[in-house]
Amino acid sequence: MMKEDNRNLLLAIVLSVVILLGWQFFYAKPQMDKQQEVARQSQQTQGQPAPAGTGGAPAASPPGQPAGSAAPGTVPGAAAAPAAATREQALAASPRIKIDTPKIAGSISLAGGRIDDVSLKAYHETVDPKSPIIVLLSPAGGPNAYYSDFGWVAAPGSAVALPNAATVWTADSQTLTPAKPVTLSWDNGQGLTFKRVIGVDDNALFTIRDEVENKGAAAVTLFPYGQVVRQGKPHTLGYYVLHEGLVGYLGEQGLQEWTYDKLDKEPALAPGTVGRSWKDAVGGWVGITDKYWAATVIPDQQRKYEGRLSSVQTGSERTYQADFLGEGITVAPGASTASQARLFAGAKEVTAINGYEESQKITRFDLLIDWGWFYFFTKPLFVLLDWIYKHVGNFGVAILIVTVLLKGLFFPLANKSYASMAKMKALQPEMTAIRERYADDKMKQQQALMELYKTQKINPVAGCWPVLLQIPVFFALYKILFITIEMRHAPFFGWIHDLAAPDPTNLFNLFGLLPFTPPAMLHLGLWPIIMGITMFIQMKMNPEPPDPVQKMMFTWMPVFFTFLLGSFPAGLVIYWSWNNLLSVTQQGFIMKKNGVKIELFDNIKRMFGKGPPPAPAAAAPAKPANSNKK
Repeated sequence: MMKEDNRNLLLAIVLSVVILLGWQFFYAKPQMDKQQEVARQSQQTQGQPAPAGTGGAPAASPPGQPAGSAAPGTVPGAAAAPAAATREQALAASPRIKIDTPKIAGSISLAGGRIDDVSLKAYHETVDPKSPIIVLLSPAGGPNAYYSDFGWVAAPGSAVALPNAATVWTADSQTLTPAKPVTLSWDNGQGLTFKRVIGVDDNALFTIRDEVENKGAAAVTLFPYGQVVRQGKPHTLGYYVLHEGLVGYLGEQGLQEWTYDKLDKEPALAPGTVGRSWKDAVGGWVGITDKYWAATVIPDQQRKYEGRLSSVQTGSERTYQADFLGEGITVAPGASTASQARLFAGAKEVTAINGYEESQKITRFDLLIDWGWFYFFTKPLFVLLDWIYKHVGNFGVAILIVTVLLKGLFFPLANKSYASMAKMKALQPEMTAIRERYADDKMKQQQALMELYKTQKINPVAGCWPVLLQIPVFFALYKILFITIEMRHAPFFGWIHDLAAPDPTNLFNLFGLLPFTPPAMLHLGLWPIIMGITMFIQMKMNPEPPDPVQKMMFTWMPVFFTFLLGSFPAGLVIYWSWNNLLSVTQQGFIMKKNGVKIELFDNIKRMFGKGPPPAPAAAAPAKPANSNKK
């Protein structure tokens, strides 16, 4: 009875894994190829004509300006900008200064002082190093506008002229580099002189220092702001394990993650604008994130601010905005003031993000990377993988080594589990005899089995531990492969050029020999086949279940998992294959040590009707004739 309960429990666990993975496969995966193709096309439209009727990207219009003006004391909202046919034409529409760092290239528009042209030098659209580099930020007026700007808004009731999207700044240099910041200047003609000092580091962090000098006769109160604006709802992958959309960490309010669709359904913040706002936050950041890249604005970490994530209809598309508004600063006549903020616009490299959190004291900036609910396990596992990678130079090899280390860590527990399973196999005849002896009395049958387990020091549920231990590692590794840019385009050996992508080979076109591409549901690469073989061997090492349904279930499970993992990241399939091989080796050693027959070859032969039948259970001892007498 207990053996059946043990088997049913193990079956329930396996089925739970099947359901979780099946949901991912049947709900999210069928659209993967289509969505990725649409995303690639979206990236490639940089430089292509904008769709008719889009109206271009929004432009920020501070108070006192005619178009898209905002209420005083609030961050400028989005307004339609003149449409340009291509990205290049939008870039050429305003004077610019060049950005040149080891990691990014682009330019800053002197019209508005916007950072609206950023490309990532180290990252390409495909594994081909000759493919175009990733374009992150694009100017207003062109297709897929995505930009950041900073500045001041006035106090309620003030009509002071402030820099806006049409303001043309004067620059003291033509190129921004990590070694040489650029200073922008503008005079409003009413006694206020504005300066903006923009610096950038070797990676992708901009420092923006806005200064105001009051040469007028009256004091003015100004509020510093920073924002990231994105026109149009971008194509997202739509996976439940990945957040894409607006994001922020707002002091005591903690992490805020809002998808584009979810934000569109929020209450109104202002006429035509919906979203959420959080007041009196101290520390944190707000921005917009994709799978591998992000643009975030970071206010002064010591001062209070209001953070806001919003959505507004501009033309035929919605525009999304993440912004902060700092506390008001009063500038007396003859005095000056300054406000400093930062912009991160680049790839979400773990080392860089962690470094900024520590060196710049940015509150919980590491959460810009979506480590998920199991942050406490997923991130340390990545740190271990990354440390090994730096020594071996291959993330695939690092995965193999980490699997061995985890096997070693859990060896005592797994060893007891396999030993207990081996003992149960050795006791199979006695267990069968007990069931037959007490066939009509389930209570006595269970008591006798429990006594047998106690005498032989066997834990009937110990066999579940190897499966249970593999589940958190599986999901943590899946998360790492899916979200970390370090895994993107990371090669293994042979035909695996991207551990984060599925095995590119396919059995159904004879691994590329036939000139056609099978449908996604029939994507079955060589590594998933290897995984299926190792899983098949692992299951065939055990005696076949007596129940026909369970026997069929365990026989076909490796086939099901082989197809299921066919579209999963190759790195995950390699891990599972290697883990299975290690488990088979460990289980075989323990079974041999405990004198238990390994059923592998006999079970395989029986599949083809050539092997010996299963060994019959030992006959139950004869019941004494006077057993019922007192």
